[in-house]
Amino acid sequence: MSQLTPEVDPNQPPELPRDFRDYEPIQPRGTDWREMGRKIWAPFAAIGAFIAKFGIGILKFKFLFGLFISFGAYLWYGGLAFAIGLIGLIFVHEMGHWLEAKRQGLPVSAPLFIPFLGASIFLKEHPESAWREFQLAIAGPLLGSLGALGVYAVAVAEDSNRLRAIAFLGFFINLFNLLPVVPLDGGRIVAAIHPALWVLGFAGLVGLVFFAPNPILIIIVVIAGLELWNRWRMRNHPEMQSYYRVTAQQRAIVAVLYFGLAALLVLGMDATHLPRDVLR
Repeated sequence: MSQLTPEVDPNQPPELPRDFRDYEPIQPRGTDWREMGRKIWAPFAAIGAFIAKFGIGILKFKFLFGLFISFGAYLWYGGLAFAIGLIGLIFVHEMGHWLEAKRQGLPVSAPLFIPFLGASIFLKEHPESAWREFQLAIAGPLLGSLGALGVYAVAVAEDSNRLRAIAFLGFFINLFNLLPVVPLDGGRIVAAIHPALWVLGFAGLVGLVFFAPNPILIIIVVIAGLELWNRWRMRNHPEMQSYYRVTAQQRAIVAVLYFGLAALLVLGMDATHLPRDVLR
């Protein structure tokens, strides 16, 4: 038997089979601007969520002014990814100090960003003891190191050398802050181990300036020298002697956390180190 072929109206579109799937034509792969936009704004969304949770009081003029000036300086120096990564890592580090200050009930300012010098919080009252100061000082490197570790985890998942470089920067910043000299975090931490470590740290920093001259290092050396001299003059003051009274158990805890964190940061830098020509 022959089959009758239905008449086809030339003005109507042809019928498609039921299993037909409409696919978009292949287009040349370019920049995914939507995805890039999400990555750019993600750190700012996180900061916004933090502000929403802890109160609008952190949004002060000095905070915003320093933030945007620093962002512009880092953008000019190393590009968009460098600026976002560095600002984000510094912010996380300073939030460690800020949250610990709040936990201790100390009145604390919002972080003040200073281009190429990082950021700082300011206290109207100082911690009551070297043990309390250790807790305040190490909170920044601890949270900052976790932030860098998070970036490294994403870098491994995405196989991104750019993110590895940002993670390396985070590990380096927190390790540098552990140098045992005031005003760096390490100087405030080792006070609970033994103030004599300041002398070793200062000598090492001076040596570093001679081998690798840098304006930032010179500024730190000057501040550290003045602070070291001032604390030496006040060493016999009754209040200072009471301030630096630390139990043997507390001293052991400080030493383990301080040297342990420094070692882990060295390992983190080794794991994220990239040759200079990889990102070019």
